[in-house]
Amino acid sequence: MNANPPAAGTPSARPRVLLLHGPNLNLLGERDRATYGSTTLRDVEERVTALGAELGAEVRCAQSNSEGALIDLIHATRSGDSGIVFNPGAYAHYSYALRDAVEVVASLGIPCVEVHISNVHAREPFRHTSVTAPVCQGMVSGHGVFGYELALRSVLHRIAQWGAADGG
Repeated sequence: MNANPPAAGTPSARPRVLLLHGPNLNLLGERDRATYGSTTLRDVEERVTALGAELGAEVRCAQSNSEGALIDLIHATRSGDSGIVFNPGAYAHYSYALRDAVEVVASLGIPCVEVHISNVHAREPFRHTSVTAPVCQGMVSGHGVFGYELALRSVLHRIAQWGAADGG
């Protein structure tokens, strides 16, 4: 993968980042609190949106339990998003279709940082491998919901790097 792909679309002073959540993340705060905590998806989105505003970025949020809908949302980033913070959930471990979607937009200059709330490497063996991470520009795992904030900072850093490399 090209380390400095061309920037997608028109350079903007205020980057827009898609905060994308995969299957079962709509149940944050209810599902397996020992692993995922009691913070809700709405809480995560509010925190990341506020941090985005503080850092000069617009954050738009989406969640789907459907692989096809997630692919459509990733494809739609070609129309104005500067980057993606993506928790693919269990799809990270086997969805080559999501992997391909992320790879396409990354090649167009839209970096994606994968995030997982739990430390996937300390869990069941099937969670140790992500098929989507190799086409992402980074991965944050095991920091709880704070990982989303780290991932946003990472994707914004990458957007700035790619823009500088492109002369933007």
